[in-house]
Amino acid sequence: MSHQHTANTTLAVIPAIGARLPELVALRHDLHAHPELAFAETRTADRVAAFLEAQGIETHRGLAETGVVGVLRSGGGERSIGLRADMDALPIQEQNLFPHRSRHEGRMHACGHDGHTAMLLAAAQYLAATGNFNGTVYFIFQPAEETVGGARVMIEEGLLERFPMHRVFGMHNWPGLPAGQFAVHAGPVMASADTFDITLRGHGAHAAMPHQGRDPVVAAAQLVSALQGIVSRALDPLDSAVLSITRLHADGGAYNVIPEQATLSGTVRAFRPEVQDSIEAAMERICNGVASAHGVQIGLDYQRGYPPTVNTAAEAEACRRVLLDLVGESGVNDGMRPSMGAEDFAYLVRERPGCYVWIGNGSGEGGCMLHNPHYDFNDQVLGLGASYWVKLAETLLS
Repeated sequence: MSHQHTANTTLAVIPAIGARLPELVALRHDLHAHPELAFAETRTADRVAAFLEAQGIETHRGLAETGVVGVLRSGGGERSIGLRADMDALPIQEQNLFPHRSRHEGRMHACGHDGHTAMLLAAAQYLAATGNFNGTVYFIFQPAEETVGGARVMIEEGLLERFPMHRVFGMHNWPGLPAGQFAVHAGPVMASADTFDITLRGHGAHAAMPHQGRDPVVAAAQLVSALQGIVSRALDPLDSAVLSITRLHADGGAYNVIPEQATLSGTVRAFRPEVQDSIEAAMERICNGVASAHGVQIGLDYQRGYPPTVNTAAEAEACRRVLLDLVGESGVNDGMRPSMGAEDFAYLVRERPGCYVWIGNGSGEGGCMLHNPHYDFNDQVLGLGASYWVKLAETLLS
């Protein structure tokens, strides 16, 4: 596999972690071969819990059904941090042919959560063996990141009360960012992910006599165009946002029948709650206006999804300092823009100060974008990611 990488990928790895890299790769490949979907990560959770217990780490199960939390204390320090890895896979048919490809039809680790889990387990193993920190580390292995919001469910079920971490940190691989590099953002890093459904109800008619009806299709077409003006005209140009219509359905059942109803669906992305509010209000206003102009009824169902993931400034700076020590200035990419993708780590960093960083997954074969049937996590960065977790814990709890 021809991933782009730098010398830092090897040089920055803690020697004891590097020595166990074959075991780490084998673990990652095993997780990749047995992908499990949201809240069904039972085998994965079994492997995680058994691994933590084998290191003598206090292990808790049952939050959000399949969540696992390891608790590791050293010294008498009262400070504590949470380190989070996601465990779930995606409902995608894998197209790779390598030996560790998915053994389950229609499921694959197309987002690298197998790598995330393996890196955090390796860090837990090292920290348990060395104990070179003063305080408590909570290792959070979270289900259902992809769609259902497992972080939110873990919080609702008492994660932060049972494991009172002062700060929380996340890491995700990023294809296209060279292996050996990291990106850290002070402020927004991932967007919110809202969805909407719009129902237009008119009056059906013969297509040759449209004046006898109220055509929801024409109203829907105008609505599509009008909604695109929200981002370009109703928002401050300095506020980033996306409004995409991804489904449009109307069916009269025949070429000569104007239907009674049409539906639109889509997604809204933004980095600030105030922008979400502005977009929802503008959508409501436009729907009412188009309904009045065309004599149809329009109902907007706007659903709030994951909130924006916003790193707190002090924690982002702390992560940046750790990364500079780990990989040097050439290994910290300051030019990466935030992503309009969404991430349920947002719920954790909304409750506690924290930071979510990207680790380069490289480019070339297997370095294709996330959620692609040919994607694979880059094994060359497993040791580097684990070393980052270790250095972060040792630095923040020194």
